[in-house]
Amino acid sequence: MRLVTRMAVLSLTAGVALVAAPRPGLAARRATAARSAQYEAGFEKALIQPQQLLKEMNGPKNERPIVLQVGFEVLYRGAHIPGAIYAGPAFRPEGLANLRRAAARIPRDHLVVIYCGCCPMSKCPNIHPAYAAMRKMGFRRLQVLNLPEDFAHDWVAKGLPIVKGDSPR
Repeated sequence: MRLVTRMAVLSLTAGVALVAAPRPGLAARRATAARSAQYEAGFEKALIQPQQLLKEMNGPKNERPIVLQVGFEVLYRGAHIPGAIYAGPAFRPEGLANLRRAAARIPRDHLVVIYCGCCPMSKCPNIHPAYAAMRKMGFRRLQVLNLPEDFAHDWVAKGLPIVKGDSPR
């Protein structure tokens, strides 16, 4: 009987230890979730509306934003914001490399606006990688053009200024 009692006590002790022990990676998952929430809050604050961007683009020349299109070349050629610099699709490593090259010459305290507009922003494969890369590069005045649907609906269809067919290179 003693052996059975000892085994039961050991088994119970082991079970309590498993329940009480922190799960591996739980702290890392919590830290990741906190960073994700912080990123999302920063991203939401970085949104700029199309009309506000137009106002900024028509402001004093030395204060005008630099606009980077971080989407697909076919969309840039089809229609883009006047003066926008083509930086390439940020979901691809070569697109991020192009973005970093384009951004390397921009002062980190200058207003920079990025946009893609290929699809609804919530599903865009380009805007979040571009935003994260630019933040990592130290851009302090980085904004994201709010295009909830896409560039065609949220910019072109509203009659806002566009340029067609420019070579992105």
